[in-house]
Amino acid sequence: MTLETLSPELAPTLAVELGLKLDEYEKIVDILGRVPSLTELYMYSLMWSEHCSYKHSRKALRMFPTQGDHVLQGPGENAGVIDVGDGWAVAFKMESHNHPSAIEPYQGAATGVGGIIRDIFTMGARPVASLDSLRFGTLDTPRQRYLFEGAVAGIGGYGNCLGVPTVGGEVYFEEAYEGNCLINAMALGLMRKENLTRAVAAGPGNLVLLIGSTTGRDGIGGASTLASQEFDEKAEDKRPSVQVGDPFEEKLLIEACLELLDAKLLVALGDLGAAGLTSSASEMASRGGVGLDIDVTKVPQREDAMMPFEIMVSESQERMLAVVTPENLAASQAVCKKWGLLSTVIGTVTDTGRFVVREGETVVADMPAATLAHDAPVYDPAMERPAYLAEVQAFDPMTLEHPHTREALSATLLELLASPNICSRHWIWEQYDHQVMLNTVVLPGGDAAVLRIGDTGRGEMSERGIAVSADCNGRYCYLDPYTGAQIAFVEAARNVACTGGRPAAITDCLNFGNPEKPEVFWTFHQSVKGLADACTAFGVPVVSGNVSFYNESFGQAIYPTPTVGLVGVLDYVDDHCTMEFKAEGDAIVLLGRTRNELGGSEYLKVHHGMVAGRPPKVDLVDERLLTELVVTAIRTGIVRSAHDCAEGGLAVALAECCIAGGIGATVDAEGTLPAVAELFSESQGRIVVTVAPEHLGALKQLAATHGTPCTRIGTVGGDRLRIGTAADVSLTEMRDAYLPTLERLVHSDETLQSEELTDR
Repeated sequence: MTLETLSPELAPTLAVELGLKLDEYEKIVDILGRVPSLTELYMYSLMWSEHCSYKHSRKALRMFPTQGDHVLQGPGENAGVIDVGDGWAVAFKMESHNHPSAIEPYQGAATGVGGIIRDIFTMGARPVASLDSLRFGTLDTPRQRYLFEGAVAGIGGYGNCLGVPTVGGEVYFEEAYEGNCLINAMALGLMRKENLTRAVAAGPGNLVLLIGSTTGRDGIGGASTLASQEFDEKAEDKRPSVQVGDPFEEKLLIEACLELLDAKLLVALGDLGAAGLTSSASEMASRGGVGLDIDVTKVPQREDAMMPFEIMVSESQERMLAVVTPENLAASQAVCKKWGLLSTVIGTVTDTGRFVVREGETVVADMPAATLAHDAPVYDPAMERPAYLAEVQAFDPMTLEHPHTREALSATLLELLASPNICSRHWIWEQYDHQVMLNTVVLPGGDAAVLRIGDTGRGEMSERGIAVSADCNGRYCYLDPYTGAQIAFVEAARNVACTGGRPAAITDCLNFGNPEKPEVFWTFHQSVKGLADACTAFGVPVVSGNVSFYNESFGQAIYPTPTVGLVGVLDYVDDHCTMEFKAEGDAIVLLGRTRNELGGSEYLKVHHGMVAGRPPKVDLVDERLLTELVVTAIRTGIVRSAHDCAEGGLAVALAECCIAGGIGATVDAEGTLPAVAELFSESQGRIVVTVAPEHLGALKQLAATHGTPCTRIGTVGGDRLRIGTAADVSLTEMRDAYLPTLERLVHSDETLQSEELTDR
């Protein structure tokens, strides 16, 4: 019974190759009182990686508020859980799968969906929806089109097979993501409050049960290692580190695990994600203050001659780890067998507090379990304000020459509607099944998805609903990370409010470059502070999330991208609201105020090819009052439609409402600002609503009580969008610009090939 031995000379070199720093290696030696074994070194290297330990971000994340009236489970578990009323709870979380997707986009995105969905049902919730937040380079290169098509197909392929609807998301195309795409996956699940489950091992003598797929070499060091290093080498060289998913196996896992939990057969349940068995087992043990004794020869393997360290760190997909009492073992395995799943006892819970790994009779690892999960070093990285900010923030977009004639402004509006960052996303969401399970009330394409709360299979339904949106504009964060992060939050809050949902809690996925670079860490810290301040101002806690660092290629970082996934609650789901204009003669009302703000706007990028200036200002008090006003107006039936003003400004928001409703509008330009700002400023705190004329007075009175500017700007009707003397475009022109752009860009290679064949 001897440990695998590493020579004192070889061990430090191997530790550095595995991503540890020399002082981190010395700390491991101090913990163990000896040179670590090969298996121990692999296990520590992954658990102490940035992806698993949050060693550079942990202190900054303490700024987030995590408590609130709705919170049942905050950060620290597989997913956050909130109380949504009538005995129901919602589990949700967002995570990144950026680096694997940059190597193999289909499997990288697919396994990102699979992993986040396992986090949900691990909590005892049935997965009911997923969303995706995507970033790519511009679609004028074959590689970016390959990445984009592959990721979208992977998300749809996995989610559709699994039977979990993809109900929303977002995508942006910017040069900053050329070498490092972002794939952020969010999932939600519903449960009865009493079924909340935590991954906490307990009860010495209880058994450790591995459920699901066999273990192979696919994904060894995948999510944890890839997410902790920059892309300075050829991506193809890292393809073996990408996991391969099986959605059909995951569907069986969902049903089996929920049945096991419903029958109260399990003491604990955890997902095998990043770092595989090492992560799941050590976290379960440390949370429960117990030890584990595992024999790797018991683990079902799909490849020959796997070494103990490979088994312990493999990230093979569709595997769950459970703790069961000996008396419940037979019943638990019977449930797994019914669903066609392997279930194997691989170890026991002990009272030693140690994580012991055996290969038969040989001990290959023996360490304090808590040191893997909690004793990674915590750093205070140096911070330095990026030098570029002074230059870009000093630029005044109004010094440029802007279109001012009706013809030029109308053409600019159509140009914006055809922008890849604004145009219709129907090419994406039409590949997804967004109505399976029959709980989707508002389909993709609106401000936020809306889901009915309940279990249609059991007939357990509620009058309540949830609304969910994922948002972030990395361009704003590049120009001002503090303000940009707040805009991500308030836009998500407005989107949810436009459906009638009151913001309740958020998850986040914080995507940044190398935190060891002072300028990068400054942008991270500012973004976290901005997001924390916004959450505090709204009384909305952060209940789960993910940090994704090292999103760089050849030394160039992505835009800071702190993506916010916000969940809101509707007391009566049937009272939800949608964005499309509803009826001729309805009054169009702008809530909020337009300012002369063009910094960071889509107009500035599309029309002038620039990313500069300051992003729009944010007033958190005004934003909160605006969301409360809109939710109240929708609930009382005053408002017929509501749509957030975001990229492209007021003109684009009006055009989207016209396109969605198949009806035009006549709008009066205020004339107090330059026409280009009236139309295309992206001032925050604005929502376009429509009301029946007889309800306009009630809306104005309600707005006055909330201190929100409320201006009638036009009337619904006709087949054109006329905005004073500034712009005049037909519905047909708007549709032709807005609807086909994305598909045309994606299939540009096929179009060129077809044209070449025709010419011949």
